[in-house]
Amino acid sequence: MTRDRSLPAGLHFQLQHVDLQSGARLGELHTLRGPVCTPAFMPVGTQATVKGLTPGMVRATGAQMVLANTYHLALRPGEDVVKLLGGLHQFSGWSGPILTDSGGFQLFSLARISAVTDAGAQFRSHIDGRLLELSPERAVAIQEQLGSDIAMVLDHVVALPSDRTLVEEACQRTVLWAERSQAAAVRKDQSLFAIVQGGLDPQLRQSCAERLVALDFPGYAIGGLSVGEAPAEMYRILDVTAPLLPEDRPRYPMGVGRPEDLLEAIRRGVDLFDCVMPTRNGRNALAFTDRGTVRMKNRVHREDARPLEEGCACAACQHSRGFLRHLFMAGEMLGPILLSIHNLTYYQRLLSTVREAIKADRFEECYREKMAGWQTA
Repeated sequence: MTRDRSLPAGLHFQLQHVDLQSGARLGELHTLRGPVCTPAFMPVGTQATVKGLTPGMVRATGAQMVLANTYHLALRPGEDVVKLLGGLHQFSGWSGPILTDSGGFQLFSLARISAVTDAGAQFRSHIDGRLLELSPERAVAIQEQLGSDIAMVLDHVVALPSDRTLVEEACQRTVLWAERSQAAAVRKDQSLFAIVQGGLDPQLRQSCAERLVALDFPGYAIGGLSVGEAPAEMYRILDVTAPLLPEDRPRYPMGVGRPEDLLEAIRRGVDLFDCVMPTRNGRNALAFTDRGTVRMKNRVHREDARPLEEGCACAACQHSRGFLRHLFMAGEMLGPILLSIHNLTYYQRLLSTVREAIKADRFEECYREKMAGWQTA
């Protein structure tokens, strides 16, 4: 197979199978640092680390690729420091593929300390209040110094629901910034993904997708979801947007993270995921299982000798529920570490099960089994 000239050296996506009863896709994203079997979930290592876990711990959960954050790393320690210390892989100790987001999500999450124009965005650092200017060109330059395998264009994210005029303006700006990001990229070993915006408006999503597809990016994200809209609205937008994206490029709904949302998105034909949910919830004593979520601080677990989840081989499940609860009640740091490991292991096991189901044309059966289990909690 001849690789498309638009794809960076060492990166291409191979669609291997589509489930006969749904839009669920089985594929493989090839990178210079190894393949990523899709659908895949990327743990979030915002500041070049998945909170509380070593790279070896993260790898042991089954993770293939991780995500880091451009905005946060530019503030601390600075992209120049990361480059000086060997680039993001050597700096963090993670040898597998890394995706860096562009800082666009911070336009939403830090809106009170940012200002946005067509030129770019200005932030007041949430750390010390100093000014950070982030243009499309600057976002690309930072990510090229970081040395990630996949970089994201700078996009304009707004809360949902929002006034249509605001959403349309952000959508137009996202396309403009994608063009400028593409023109600014110079690294041949880094892939640049575009991001489709458009809020909850199908026409805006279609327009944005068509214009970005015409620019021929090696991958496409669906942005601006999981920012306040109801799950049904998210699924409606995925229904509209995913079919507009090229079949031979990876599709990535950014920040989508509940287990049920992953399955709903997969059946609509997307490939990559990231979210802080498994680790953030783990640090706050909430675990994911096939029987729904478990709140480890609840008194019912105080004398429970059972493992957190039967059949799970992760480090947390080598202990009793009573011991895990004790760790949280005693304020021991091992509690958040173990539940973070469990939750990431659970997510990776879920995606592995889904990949096998797609391969066997039984994704819908898998979908129904998982949904039924989660609803019994």
